[in-house]
Amino acid sequence: MAKSIKRLTALQVKRLKEKGWYPDGDGLYLQVSPTCTKSWVYRYEKKDKDQRKEKRCGLGAYPTVSLDDARNSANEYRKLRTKGIDPLEHKRQVELDKQLDKAKSITFKECATAYIDSHKTGWKNAKHQAQWTNTLTTYAYPVMGKLSVQDIDTGLVMKVLEPIWHTKTETASRVRSRIENVLDWAKVRKYRTGENPALWRGHLDKLLPKRTKVQKVKHFAAMEYLILPDYFRELRKVNTVAAKALAFTILTATRSNEAREAKWSEINLKSGVWVIPDTRMKADREHRVPLSTEALTILEEMKDFRVNNDDRVFAGLKEKSISDAALLKQLKQDHSKLTVHGFRSTFRDWCAEMTSYASGLAESALAHTIKDATQAAYERGDKFEKRRKLMDAWATYCIEEHKTGDVIPMNKKVGQNG
Repeated sequence: MAKSIKRLTALQVKRLKEKGWYPDGDGLYLQVSPTCTKSWVYRYEKKDKDQRKEKRCGLGAYPTVSLDDARNSANEYRKLRTKGIDPLEHKRQVELDKQLDKAKSITFKECATAYIDSHKTGWKNAKHQAQWTNTLTTYAYPVMGKLSVQDIDTGLVMKVLEPIWHTKTETASRVRSRIENVLDWAKVRKYRTGENPALWRGHLDKLLPKRTKVQKVKHFAAMEYLILPDYFRELRKVNTVAAKALAFTILTATRSNEAREAKWSEINLKSGVWVIPDTRMKADREHRVPLSTEALTILEEMKDFRVNNDDRVFAGLKEKSISDAALLKQLKQDHSKLTVHGFRSTFRDWCAEMTSYASGLAESALAHTIKDATQAAYERGDKFEKRRKLMDAWATYCIEEHKTGDVIPMNKKVGQNG
């Protein structure tokens, strides 16, 4: 027997107010909500393995979609089913195709600009945003900037990367990563479909050599720990903000920007603790720094440089903290080839060669992230009290006078009993 259809009339549809499902026939229903809003739904069954499941496909709200409009749509879906096409999947594909048609006018550069705008508030500084813009402007935009983001494929990505992969490997690696992020963002926003052509693992790693194969790791030029004390004592004789900031950086084994941007509000002089907020840490995690007596002495000296209760410990010009260039200039007066960041390596070498403290403690002092996930899960503390002893020993080493080549014997290493 043929299914009864066209049970409803236009007048009935207009007058219905009670909550419920009202069939017009052969899968077409008018749904009335508790608030008396009305919408059309096409309901049908689809076999999934050994079970039959009901599926529902919305046809629009009444009265925007009239009874006749709903019947026409339902009839089209019935025709699809006779061809073995799932109406709901068909509807989703049609909507996706419309979005993709619209996306054809959205270029890679427009997506990249939108990505940067949406993420810049989460980046630590304006420099990072500038690096994103500059690298994409220099290398990616000339090749793909004006093209539809949907049309970006492996060939275009390779056209960007190949010319610089062997000569500017670090830059090329960052460009690849940034293109990958932009394309992932575009996919989530439904501006493109398919796999990401800038993906490294399982894709571009088959076309390009590993970065480590074409680029030798460049370490920051560092001072040998044996000559550090002589340099440090001379540095402490210089009464400038740059010299004191450099000395403080050395004593705390922190990164240049972390020390230079230190604030009085982060420091507890009484307890000798400096808390660097996560927003200024490379690992995005708060870091507590135990301050040695010498580090506290430097902070006391910096009070003479403080103006109008400025919260910056090492104030520079134009209401900013002292620059990295200022610290580097101070260092290069005596050591032209060294870097400020290299003092972290000096500290690490001293820990390994002159003390018996565990390597993990030195890594914690440097605020390095534990790469092994299992180990990281167990080491949740920051080993603060142990690190205080280590940093006190480091400060003592920096300020004490040593004979040339004087190395503490193995059985008398710092921390042997600690």
